[in-house]
Order: sequence, then structure tokens, then C-alpha cells
Amino acid sequence: MSDHPDGLLASPRDWPRTLFVVALLFTAFQIVTAAFHPVSTQVLRAVHAGFLLLVIFLSYPGFGSGRPFQPLAWLLGLAGMATAIYQWVFEADLIQRSGDLTSADMLMGLLLIVLVFEAARRVMGIALPIICGLFLLYGLFGEYLPGDLAHRGYGFDQVVNQLSFGTEGLYGTPTYVSATYIFLFILFGAFLEQAGMIKLFTDFAMGFFGHKLGGPAKVSVVSSALMGTITGSGVANVVTTGQFTIPLMKRFGYKPAFAGGVEATASMGSQIMPPVMGAVAFIMAETINVPFVEIAKAALLPALLYFGSVFWMVHLEAKRARLVGLPKEQCPNPWKTLRERWYLLIPLGVLIWLLFSGRTPLFSGMVGLALTAIVILGSAIILRVSGTALRVVFWVVLGVLCAGFFSLGIGVVFGVIGLLVLACLFVRGGRDTLRICVDAMAEGARHAVPVGIACVLVGVIIGIVSLTGVASTFAGYILAIGKDNLFLSLVLTMFTCLVLGMGIPSIPNYIITSSIAAPALLELGVPLIVSHMFVFYFGIMSDLTPPVALACFAAAPIARETGLNISFWAVRIAVAGFIVPYMAVYNPALMLQGDNLWMSLYMLVKASVAIGLWGMAVIGYLSGRLGWWERLLAFAAGASLILALPVTDELGFALAVLLVGQHLWRHRAAASPA
Repeated sequence: MSDHPDGLLASPRDWPRTLFVVALLFTAFQIVTAAFHPVSTQVLRAVHAGFLLLVIFLSYPGFGSGRPFQPLAWLLGLAGMATAIYQWVFEADLIQRSGDLTSADMLMGLLLIVLVFEAARRVMGIALPIICGLFLLYGLFGEYLPGDLAHRGYGFDQVVNQLSFGTEGLYGTPTYVSATYIFLFILFGAFLEQAGMIKLFTDFAMGFFGHKLGGPAKVSVVSSALMGTITGSGVANVVTTGQFTIPLMKRFGYKPAFAGGVEATASMGSQIMPPVMGAVAFIMAETINVPFVEIAKAALLPALLYFGSVFWMVHLEAKRARLVGLPKEQCPNPWKTLRERWYLLIPLGVLIWLLFSGRTPLFSGMVGLALTAIVILGSAIILRVSGTALRVVFWVVLGVLCAGFFSLGIGVVFGVIGLLVLACLFVRGGRDTLRICVDAMAEGARHAVPVGIACVLVGVIIGIVSLTGVASTFAGYILAIGKDNLFLSLVLTMFTCLVLGMGIPSIPNYIITSSIAAPALLELGVPLIVSHMFVFYFGIMSDLTPPVALACFAAAPIARETGLNISFWAVRIAVAGFIVPYMAVYNPALMLQGDNLWMSLYMLVKASVAIGLWGMAVIGYLSGRLGWWERLLAFAAGASLILALPVTDELGFALAVLLVGQHLWRHRAAASPA
């Protein structure tokens, strides 16, 4: 239908009316079920999957590009919705005869499996369906494999029952998380994007950093970090902020490959940037049964180090290539930008407070979404009301409403939103604001499609692993390798994540590797959250590593450079993403595990110095060009700080002081007049 990375038309206003209505119904269903919980969790998962299938078949062509053949699209889409209705209507009967499938059950179960595989192929390509297909074949025929890989054998009906019914297959934990937390947070981000949050973040970053050394690239880093607080999607960040920052970097002298690499690397960091993070973080919290705030807390210091690393690399490259920033008069005033759109930060601030005060992500997301709607609609009225006093009254009323949100019933909140909608119908420009909200609802459904279908399909892996117990076999192999060498187990896990990530997104990548490798790391003494975060980080890094780097290929058409060249630069820029997880395994204080804040602070300083040294080694510049031996020494000093061996920290700090001291003295002496 277009070349948009999500496959759907770039704007909801360009969609066929029927698709637009389906997307709105999808979003309305998700909001109602999140607010009022009218159906069971099984029905919620089934209808969520049904809507995903309907939207996908109506919008993604089977082969090539262009519009789907509508009669076939409706047939497949309604068939997908029929599987959800079947689960809803016969819910009690399915529970009573669990494991004893009728002919109709078998038909609907097989139909669901086939449709999910085909929908995922249309959205994400063939790689993930092939991997899930191999797991499916293992469940059906694994009894004929040799040695420990063989299982006891399962009938066709057992496999279909495992995957299509219950909550350990296609309707497993990832689908539940997609149908609750993830959809709400995607919708929350879509509302803020439509309301102008991208412009707020970009202009704010431009005002602070645009005129500095290497300003355009620093704007890319900062704006992507800020966007990460609402989107939690790397590729989405590339195609939003990248449309502005990549051409700007090229115009001021950055090489296309470097510009694309900066944007791709900074954008991928959005998935590890609290408070929202990416979809994987919500799946992780549900999988290991810890509060989401614990995941966000563990990610905080590594995220700061990650973006600090990218910022440092950009700064050194700007110094090396003598790239100046924009003239200050061409940069917007950041404080004026904030004054004009400050109200958009209210829902984000409340969301952060709720998440870090221990509220559930579902409640926090619902409150954040409702407040976003209230603030957008309310501001549309306030900004068009004449008279300062009246505006103040409106803001006070909105403030009281926000403050008293928790004591109000959800019905009252929806009633207030309804009154604001009616008011917007009679205010000049109010209808445009309503259109923004409607478009945001459709956008939320569009952005939820790739994430949602991935969550449903990886249920095949979860179901087969749960049925056969194959995870314990693989974990045994890793334990056998790592019983004498934890580092070797970590390297093996890292390469597993990177190789899997060549063809699949970070969500299924995390689910596969966390099912197999994370339990083994836990057995080797790595703390629970740290072991899962290790897998999580390298699943993200796989989107930057060649030969198949999804974020880099998303940046390629904007930068007008090959995705492979962008990927090579992205790997060099993202050095923190490769070293911080290892440091956290050997000292979990880096992920704020334990109560020793001084140790966490020490680890932050040590990691920062290591990243700074490796940045010097990669770029080859500090105050001036570094010689080959200086670059080698910088790399060795950084590596010493990463190793968790006796005296390596002391050696690393000593080498760092020696290197930087002699370098600064040598270049100061060379710059002094004779």
C-alpha cells in the first residue's frame, strides 16, 4: 500500500474507510477492556489476536506491494476474527473439555495457527515464521531425533490444543502483555505524537545543542533519548526523528553512513530508556514476575551510559572532522518551545510518577492515556478562550481534575472526556483537535500491529518449549560449557542473541533466548533481572549488527547510504551496548541491584571512563589525533576496567591517567608558540 515501514499507509487519513473503522474499533475494544475488564483474560487475548489478524489481512498484501485483494483480505480477516468469537462463545465448553478437542475445535485451532503464521509473514517477512515453524516441527516429530534432543512424542491434537487453546501457546504471556500494557503505552505515545510531542522534543534539543560543536548529531542523540520516553520503539524513532536529524547531519558535513549510524544507534536506545522502555520490558516484568519499576530501575544506569557513549562518539567525531553547529539564531529558543507546549508533559510526568510509585503498568497506562486525552482536549479549549483570568480558571479546573484522578471513578473520567469532546465541537479549531485524537486512535492500532503479531506468533515457541521441556536440555549444554567459565557462557549467549536478531525483532529474540539461555545464566549465579537484561540488551544490539540490521536499514533510505555501511558505524558508536551488560553481570550494582549505592556510583564512574577510552580508540581523536599506539593503549585501558579481575581496575585507571595526561601535554606543547 505504501513504502511505510509498518506496511500501512503513512497517515490514517489515507486509509480506506473500512480499515480506518476497524482500527478505531480495535482501539475502542482495548480501551474499554483496560478500563472496565468486561471479559475474561482468555477472551481478551483471543479478541486482541482476532483484531490483529483482521487489520493485517486488510492492509498488508500477500505478495509484493500494492493493496491487498479485498475479497480475499476480508475472507482471511473475518476468519481470524471468527477464531476469537469461537473462543468467546464457547469459552465455558472449551474449559470443561480441555485437552479433548472436538472436530470443530481442531478446525478452529488449525485455522488460527495457519492465519497467525501467514499474518506474521506479511508483516515481518519469512525469518520468524521459519524459526517458529522449526519449533512446531520439533513438537510434532522431535521424538525421532537422536540423543537428549528427543522427547517422548506428542499427538497432533495435543500440539494443536497446546498452541490454540489455553494460555501457554498463541494466547500466552506475550499476547496478554500485548493486549494490555503494550497497546495502552503505544496508544499513549500515538496521542502525544499527534499532539506535537515530536516537535517539542526536537525543538528543545535543537535549542540546547544545535549551535554547539557537532550540534545536529547531538540533537539526534538527545531527541531520540527523549522520544524513547514515549515510544519505546527503535525503528519508529528512526523513521520519525531521523527524517529531520539525518539530513541535518549530512548538511553540516557528517558522512551519510555516520549520520545514519548515529540515528539508528540513538533510536535503538529508546527500548532501554525508562520510564516507558520497549515492549520487551513489559514482557520481562510479567515473565519473571517482578514489578515493572524494578525493570526500569535496572535499566536506568545502563541507559544513561548508552546515550552518554553515543553523545561522546558524536562529540569526538565532530572535533576530528571540525564540524560546527548551526548558527545560534537559526536554533529555536528551548524555553519558548517549552512554554508553548508544556502541558504535553503533564501526562508523561504523571505516568513516570505512577510507575515509580509502585502502580501497575496497566493502571499507569490507563491513567496516562486518559490524562493525555483530557490535556489535549482541554488545552484546545483553553488556548482559544479570551481573557487571562478565564484561562487560569480552566487550568485550575484541569489541575484539580488531575490531582483528584484517583478518587474519581473511571466512569466519571470518561464523562469528563465526553464533555470536553462536546465543548470542542463548538470551539473554533476544536474539530481539528478531535480529528487529532481520532487519528491517534487509528495510529495506535497501526503501531500495535507489528508488536502484537510477533507476540502472538512466538507463542508457538513458548508452547512447544513448555510442552517438550527442551529448554532444560539447551540450558544443560550452556551449564556444561560455563561451569568452569562464566565468560564463555556469556559470549555464547550474546552470539545466540545476535544471530537470532538477524532475522527477527527484539521481542521474539528475547522470548527465545530468555527461555533457553537466561535460566542457565541464573544457575551460574547471575541474578534473575541481570540475566534477563543481558539477553534483552543483546537482542536490541542485533538490530545494529551486520549483516541484517533492521534499524540501520530503516535509516538507509533517509541517509541515502547502504544499510551495511550504516551498520558498521552503528556498531562502533554503540560500544556501551556491548560492554555494559558484561560489567553488570560481574557487578550487578551497575543495574542498581543491592543496597550499596556507593558501589553503583563507582561502577557508573568506571563504566564511563571505559566508554570514554574506547570512544577515543574508535574515533582516534581527543585534543588532537591519536597515534596507533595511543589508540591501542586506550583500548587496553578500557578493557582493563571491564575485566573483573584483581588489580585490573587499578591498572585501567592508571593507564587512562597516563594516556590522557601525555596526550594533552603533547598537544598543548605542539600548539604553543616556539
